Amino acid sequence: MMNWNKIDGLLQTAIRLVGAEFMSPWFYLQIGLIVAAAGIAYAASAAVRARTDVSSLAMGWPAPLRLFIRILMRSLTTVIFALLVGIARVVMTASTGPSRSYLLAIAASLATAWLIIRFATSFIRNEFVVRMISISAWVIAALSIVGLLKPTTDALDSIGIDLGGLRLTPLLIIKLLVLLAITLWIANLISNFIEGRIKQSHDLTPSVQVLLTKLVRLILMVLAVALVMGAVGINLAALAVFSGAVGVGVGFGLQKIVANFVSGVILLADKSVKPGDLVTIGDSFGRINTMNTRYISVAAGDGREFLIPNEDLITQKVVNWTYTDKDTLVKVPFSTNYDADPRLVCKLAVDVASATDRVKKAGCQISEFAEYGMRFSLTFWINDPYAGMDNVKSDVMMALWDAFKREGIRVPYPVRDIRVRGTLPAEVTIENPS
Repeated sequence: MMNWNKIDGLLQTAIRLVGAEFMSPWFYLQIGLIVAAAGIAYAASAAVRARTDVSSLAMGWPAPLRLFIRILMRSLTTVIFALLVGIARVVMTASTGPSRSYLLAIAASLATAWLIIRFATSFIRNEFVVRMISISAWVIAALSIVGLLKPTTDALDSIGIDLGGLRLTPLLIIKLLVLLAITLWIANLISNFIEGRIKQSHDLTPSVQVLLTKLVRLILMVLAVALVMGAVGINLAALAVFSGAVGVGVGFGLQKIVANFVSGVILLADKSVKPGDLVTIGDSFGRINTMNTRYISVAAGDGREFLIPNEDLITQKVVNWTYTDKDTLVKVPFSTNYDADPRLVCKLAVDVASATDRVKKAGCQISEFAEYGMRFSLTFWINDPYAGMDNVKSDVMMALWDAFKREGIRVPYPVRDIRVRGTLPAEVTIENPS
């Protein structure tokens, strides 16, 4: 139940204390000292930064000391402010007593707490995570310094709603979010470390590496959520009331996501496709760039990337050009007229293709005696299809054209006779008046 009487009592007590302090002249003296200390700290830190080069100052020092100096220079304003306020508090306490310098003590404690938090989070690279942890920790420290941490937690815990066997309160939600963010961040760090180790292993194929990294990340995330649930006192059995709704949601709204996830695990396990393979999926042709549990990325070679759901690779026809090896056959059809010697044409085509870069094991066969000439099929192998097949095909055809010109071999083209029936119109002559 919501204990509104307790919350109202806390608010009235706080209002009375604040109102009483506003009537004291020592309150305004401390506020003035705090403002003056803040102004002096800002001006002094700006002057020091303008005259100090941090990179040259810490050059040659160990990495921890360089990091310490860099954070110290960033927080120089807070350091100077804490020192000035601390000195002012010592002077005020010696001359007037602790009861008339409590605001200075609070300001010095808050500044010191912020410095400690900033130094403690200096090893974290993610700026957003640093800011979130710093602000959260400083708010907790501030409430503890002013003596409002226990009343605040009691007030947040007094408001709640019951969901089956679970009592949901604002304090529980805050604890859950904070712990979940921390544990998921730690799980991500561990997952990245393990992923780096797996990628360094040369005994594992690329598909097995992707499968292991995804499984490790999934297991760590599930463990993190389970640990947080247990830490905040949430019994997982109390969430069984939602399992039916989740099952219905998966069955209707999330079936495609689940299907793509399962298909991704199957693809990673059976090794039918792997990163680096050259594939044709429907109208999409390119090299597999990355494989995820929901989709694969196929780079087309012209700046485009096709994001193809994993389910399509299971249900549709997939052409893997490099499934067993990287050798790929390229076919170049061409025609000549009947005046050419077919044996000479085949030998010329093989010589031209063999002299082209990237071409291996060329061959030529006559395929048809057509209406307008002989048709041939020039075939050759390349072992680097990811570098492009159209470009090497174009190089071979250009060289073949030059060879035909040199040998006097003509490429046939259809010739059509046009017959006009009936009488032609009378010729109209326009005389020039000049």
